[in-house]
Amino acid sequence: MKRLGEIGIAPASRHGQNFLIDLNLVQLIVNSADIGPQDVVLEIGTGTGSLTTLMAPKAGRIVTVEIDGNLFELASEQLIDFPNVRMLQTDALKNKNTFSPVVMDAVGQALSEVPGGRLKLVANLPYNVATPILSNLLLCEHTPHMMVATIQKELGDRIVAQPWSKDYGALSVWMQAQAQTEVVREMPPKVFWPAPKVTSAIVRVTVDPERRAAIPDLKYFHQFIKSLFLHRRKFLRANVVAAMKQHLSKEQVDQVMTEMQFGPDARTEQIDIPTLLRFTELVRAMAPDWKL
Repeated sequence: MKRLGEIGIAPASRHGQNFLIDLNLVQLIVNSADIGPQDVVLEIGTGTGSLTTLMAPKAGRIVTVEIDGNLFELASEQLIDFPNVRMLQTDALKNKNTFSPVVMDAVGQALSEVPGGRLKLVANLPYNVATPILSNLLLCEHTPHMMVATIQKELGDRIVAQPWSKDYGALSVWMQAQAQTEVVREMPPKVFWPAPKVTSAIVRVTVDPERRAAIPDLKYFHQFIKSLFLHRRKFLRANVVAAMKQHLSKEQVDQVMTEMQFGPDARTEQIDIPTLLRFTELVRAMAPDWKL
């Protein structure tokens, strides 16, 4: 971080910048991703380029994205000797639900240049975009093989949460329905500069093609699950009635509830993922044109 001070660069809170300064943990991120020459790595938040520099000798291609112009220039100096690294100075997200087309085009180009290439997201993610990055990459045209990222521990807890727990929610269901999820390591604030006010974690999400293939309509499932968890304190029936009010009558909702053997006091956070998948398909059959 001395170099940043020398050139007058300070972390920008508006970009959620917290630099990981423990090099052992930077190396752990790389090791956890098991990067090889067949891998195309997408990194969101180049920062100073320290993680990129460790990944570049291992990866087939890297697309690294940095929104901050000063950091982009600094990292460019560090990465100039790696021809397999493509740097983009842009916002990775077009909006909170969509990746930037520029980023996705760069990823597609990189994948076309690596025979049998597989996409991996490996990043020290800015806290303010971690959820949309991890969630929405699973809806992109280029499906990731794996995602390894540093995020807030609270978010990591939600990703791996099980039914009946306070952290179990739409993100838990969405991620686990398609992938194996795990917290690799928790990290105290002191390993970052500036030190955040929260504990962080390295998470690893390994996509399971069979699980994804078992979801007939990913976008519908994604939106339906979000609607079921919008009001956690309400009963499941009330959430479905509210979400489907212009598509299904209360009688139709009750019909599906009965078919699923859900009682009147059933709550979404009590229901496991296979059951939610079956429930989604019953509803989709009756209301295929529904959107959140």
